[in-house]
Amino acid sequence: MKIEIGTIFPSHFKSSYPEEFELFSHFETTSGIPTVLFAVTTWKENGMPNVCFHAWSCFHGDKTAFFAVMGGLYQHTHTYANIRREACFGINFLPVSCYDRLINTIRGNEYEADEFQAGGFTVQDAKTIHAPMIQEAFINMECTLKDIQDLSGAGITAMVIGQVQHISVEEEYAQGYEKRYGKDGFMMLIPAPQDLKTGEPAQSAVATVNIERLD
Repeated sequence: MKIEIGTIFPSHFKSSYPEEFELFSHFETTSGIPTVLFAVTTWKENGMPNVCFHAWSCFHGDKTAFFAVMGGLYQHTHTYANIRREACFGINFLPVSCYDRLINTIRGNEYEADEFQAGGFTVQDAKTIHAPMIQEAFINMECTLKDIQDLSGAGITAMVIGQVQHISVEEEYAQGYEKRYGKDGFMMLIPAPQDLKTGEPAQSAVATVNIERLD
């Protein structure tokens, strides 16, 4: 038997913090779908480097182009304003050992703040765009802005699509599976899975990829 959840907020769902369901759809905790965590980097208008710790995204394309499709980017943020102004952004993949440093960029994200300094990261110039890149990342992607869409039309979040122009990969991550997948590789966000029977909340989790078989 399947538990059915529709668009009406389930009355038995309890939030893990007061504004949770003001920020997120209840479908987020109903489904608990994991997505990769990464840092979006841009320049603020005052010249300070900006870091946005983000997930809710996918990466795909065809033989003509490759795209970073970032969902759920809040329109009130520095990052959103920077991307609209500069028409580009960086994506930086870091291992789970950098999690706390990335959280520090959230805690120190004032307009005047150097968010690279807050996280203890080193600014590296991009090759093809005007954006700061994180030197410590094992993969850097340089993206030009392709499109922005407010899918809900509510003016809260936006889907930002970037076209990848350049990728830099650390040499030790350039061959095989060992470094990219596991504790030194991609970091995943697992949204807090709601107990669908009782409505009790859970904590979000951070995971790494474990390869079960080759296809």
